[in-house]
Amino acid sequence: MSKDRYWRAISIDSISPDCFPSVALYLRSGGNYVLYKDPERMFTVADYSRLERNFTEFLYVRSGDMEILNEFMENGLTEMLARDDLSSAVKGKILYQTSVNCVIDMFESPDTAANLLRCRNMVQHMLQHVATDSHALESIQAVVDNNFYIFAHAVQVTALSLLFHEMIFDLAPDEMIDVGVGSLLHDYGMIFITGEILEKNDALSDIEYYKVKQHTQKGYEYLKQSGNYGEIVLNIVRYHHERYDGNGYPTGLKGDDIPRSGQVAAICDVYSALIMDRAHRKANSHEDAIKIMREEAEKGAFNPELFNHFVEIVNLKRPL
Repeated sequence: MSKDRYWRAISIDSISPDCFPSVALYLRSGGNYVLYKDPERMFTVADYSRLERNFTEFLYVRSGDMEILNEFMENGLTEMLARDDLSSAVKGKILYQTSVNCVIDMFESPDTAANLLRCRNMVQHMLQHVATDSHALESIQAVVDNNFYIFAHAVQVTALSLLFHEMIFDLAPDEMIDVGVGSLLHDYGMIFITGEILEKNDALSDIEYYKVKQHTQKGYEYLKQSGNYGEIVLNIVRYHHERYDGNGYPTGLKGDDIPRSGQVAAICDVYSALIMDRAHRKANSHEDAIKIMREEAEKGAFNPELFNHFVEIVNLKRPL
């Protein structure tokens, strides 16, 4: 296991001076983690100013301290998002960072009622953010760049999917929450894939690719068996790799036989994957990602109408 898995990146914007919990904070330098603040010392305004002057956006905490930190961040999230002295970009960064932390715990214990409640609360906050903020996607990339791919990717897909559904469809509040929960958990089945495959830098062999493709069905079966998740959530988990032309997996459904939530998730999933750095390639620009997706759409990968709506939305919501 990579040593980076023992650490979590925390945006300094989400660290409140003089009221931060008693956990140690670290700087990352050349792949090493150096103590910045021990648990007994308060994080002060002077600390924040010093880090800001040095263009330090993130500090790091040991994963073992995350329970304390998550409770602090989630309990204060409503207040933080309501503050008039914080910019929209900062609020988005705080929200997405807190959501990533929640998703990591959710992947570890999806059957825990408390984690499901936390997940639903995160979705409500994200829905409010994407519905009211003119640049709702602006803060995702910084958070994405400083967290494990699979969890940051889940939060990015969720923000995109909630934004899409909020702008295009008239869903009941409970349905929107389920869209968010399903999007956060869409890659849950990846926990059944070995780290050796997930972290491989080279192209996957046919056998390895077959194993990766099983994540949709395995995730669906596990979450369905738990009895905690409804049809919308399960559809997103199972069908986000189906193609509109019927050449996707795991079931090869075609056209509108694919549940709509699965069709939207497929589009959001591909876009997020393309614009994020991966072990085997650098991120594509927004423009290149859309070009690649348009070529795939012309080959039958996506519902053409939904894809066109998606392009309009991300072009509208991206910062100029």
